[in-house]
Amino acid sequence: MQSTTGRIGNMTAIAIEKYNIKGFPAPQPIESEAQNDYYTEVLYNLERRTKLSAAEEKYAELLTVLIEAYEEEHYPIRAASPVEVLSELMAANNLKQKDLAPLFGSESIVSEILNHKRELNKHQIEKLSRRFHVSPAVFF
Repeated sequence: MQSTTGRIGNMTAIAIEKYNIKGFPAPQPIESEAQNDYYTEVLYNLERRTKLSAAEEKYAELLTVLIEAYEEEHYPIRAASPVEVLSELMAANNLKQKDLAPLFGSESIVSEILNHKRELNKHQIEKLSRRFHVSPAVFF
């Protein structure tokens, strides 16, 4: 049985043949870190241009698909726990436990949540969502 990645790679290879632009090699499914780095650099160079032709825009789209496919396979992002999300939001906003006490009722409740002794409840998630301007879904 062929993997989804294999089928996508084959379909991508067929589509790639249509997008050969003068001055750029025809892109191929990415098979190495060096190739990924190269395609990423080419994409950045295209994005820096003020005006792209239709063919260059399609080429950039294709490179984006190839880079994303490679990076999703080789650098999977694991799901973060609600506490990890909260900790990152606190760090990004230079907040300490005491800064969230008004949302939770006390600093000790914040501490219990951050130390995995208590789970976030629906009301706390709603307050955090509004406080950080994020979807409540990030805490699930």
